[in-house]
Amino acid sequence: MIALIAVVPIAVSHSPAVIFAVCLLALAALVGVDVAFAGRPTGLRLERTGASSTRLAVPVDTVVAVTNDGPRRVRGSLRDAWPPSALATPRQHQFDCRPGASATITTQLRPVRRGDLRCATVAVRAMGPLGLAGRQRNIDAPGTVRVLPPFLSRKHLPSRLARLREIDGQIPVLIRGQGTEFDSLREYVAGDDVRAIDWRATARRCDVVVRTWRPERDRRVVIVVDTGRTSAGRVGVDPAALDPNGWPRLDWALDAGLLLAALASRAGDHVDFLAYDRVTRAAVFGARRGELLSQLVEAMAPLEPALVESDAAGMVSAIRRRVRRRALVVLLTDLNRSALDEGLMPVLAQLTSRHQVIVAAITDPRIDEMAAGRADEAQVYDAAAAEKARLDRRAAGAALRAAGADVIDAAPEDLAPALADRYLAMKAAGRL
Repeated sequence: MIALIAVVPIAVSHSPAVIFAVCLLALAALVGVDVAFAGRPTGLRLERTGASSTRLAVPVDTVVAVTNDGPRRVRGSLRDAWPPSALATPRQHQFDCRPGASATITTQLRPVRRGDLRCATVAVRAMGPLGLAGRQRNIDAPGTVRVLPPFLSRKHLPSRLARLREIDGQIPVLIRGQGTEFDSLREYVAGDDVRAIDWRATARRCDVVVRTWRPERDRRVVIVVDTGRTSAGRVGVDPAALDPNGWPRLDWALDAGLLLAALASRAGDHVDFLAYDRVTRAAVFGARRGELLSQLVEAMAPLEPALVESDAAGMVSAIRRRVRRRALVVLLTDLNRSALDEGLMPVLAQLTSRHQVIVAAITDPRIDEMAAGRADEAQVYDAAAAEKARLDRRAAGAALRAAGADVIDAAPEDLAPALADRYLAMKAAGRL
């Protein structure tokens, strides 16, 4: 503004060059004075507090306490340098600290990606008394906020727990679970299966007695997430409406894994977790039931898709090394036919011969939308490509079933409840 004001005398003067030089020297002098009397950012001491973790898209506050240990008043602006995916607001803060005084700066984060958000420095700009110039410095103030998976599928947990109680016989139902663990004896009532009659107990009591059963407990469920290149594709609708392209397949898989883990632990089973592509990215084995979910979300939080082809043979070897007894192995991957033919199919028999295997995959809803298009020539070509993709997925699923694995291929929002329902059905049928 001062520089613009100086344009007026330059424009009306008979010696504009001289006036320009005078104005420039005056402005430089004012700037020099302003810088000389500005407070020093090096005299500020920063301490960071606030939450260390949050869930995806859930706002969290991070606080920086600014203390002026210098001899001069420091006023100006401060910017907490969080990465763009943190969506930090506001971008800048105004502060005014006299010697010995403190100020509190609060920045709200609304992260749009899982993982660790790191902030190494805080940029401080101290302005002079005239507001023309100042001093700027980056001050170290390291901070980390871990963004955990949102676990949106937990809304399906109460209904599945109710179904689990029905299977377990904890509430009256018309159909009892067909588990293989003996539970108790009771008197025969009309409608009971005659094959359940315990003839020895009947002879002792002089009354017809039947055995009751409950689903097996203390079984092992191993959730394996493929973090290779196929897990990077974005599908579905972003539940937080932050990305029009939806979530990566990996995030949907983690959400489904959390629901299954919560349900299986409530059912009395032991749950383990493995994330693998060409190396082990995360693992949770032998966790106590009370600590399982917290350990899972901590292990899942920093996971990112690796843009490499997954090593199925290495994944199967890692499972076999860690899991000796028969278990339910749930592999969350994609039904990419070429990747399966070259990777999982040749080694799948090593798993199915020893374990019960479920292969769960996420289909892209946009494929179905493309397959229905017939409006113009471009849509017809898109529909043909979409139909071929659907046929390939069906062929891949059929090949996996022929090899002895159960297959679930569901839309992103339906994968978690579908996987939980399949687990409950296996519990009820005594297949675990």
